[in-house]
Amino acid sequence: MPRPRVHDLDALLDVAERLVASSADVTVRGLAAAAGVPNGTIYHAFGSLNALLARVWLRAATEFLDLQTSLVDSAGSPADAVVAAADTPAVFALRRPDGARMLLKVRGDRLFGPDLPDELAEALHAVDKRLVALLVRLARLVWDRGDGLAVEVITTCVVDLPTAFFRRDITDPLVRERLAAAVRAVLTVPPREKDRS
Repeated sequence: MPRPRVHDLDALLDVAERLVASSADVTVRGLAAAAGVPNGTIYHAFGSLNALLARVWLRAATEFLDLQTSLVDSAGSPADAVVAAADTPAVFALRRPDGARMLLKVRGDRLFGPDLPDELAEALHAVDKRLVALLVRLARLVWDRGDGLAVEVITTCVVDLPTAFFRRDITDPLVRERLAAAVRAVLTVPPREKDRS
């Protein structure tokens, strides 16, 4: 019979998320000390520090994409949908400040590396596919096309601009207003025509 679980794994993931948000250099010893658990708890529950960090990233990224999809779904127009998608980091930061800082600050593959169990690698790949599907959906909403050139413009609006605007205070209303104006301005210039050759 397996031993009963003594430590709350969600609380451990919360501590790891906070540590990653403040410093990408997380060690088993540092995490165990911050969470008040023995080092062995991390290995027993997750197998490795990389697997734990991948779970931290996956949890935050999944919640972020769920929120982003919900905000896009409730938007009143195609342009509003793109603005809502771009503003999602600020909305997410109001709910989960550490998760938002982590997602904006650290690329996932740099956090946990390439050597992960297949199940985790597949789950992370599924999150990437969800994001791409959302970008294609937004491009089709705005221009009725989902090709690479259209998706590139949406990526500028939803990924590049928020990353640039939210480097400081992600929840500052003035910064959010400027981001919305920048997104709307980018959308006024449609993507180049597809190469017909």
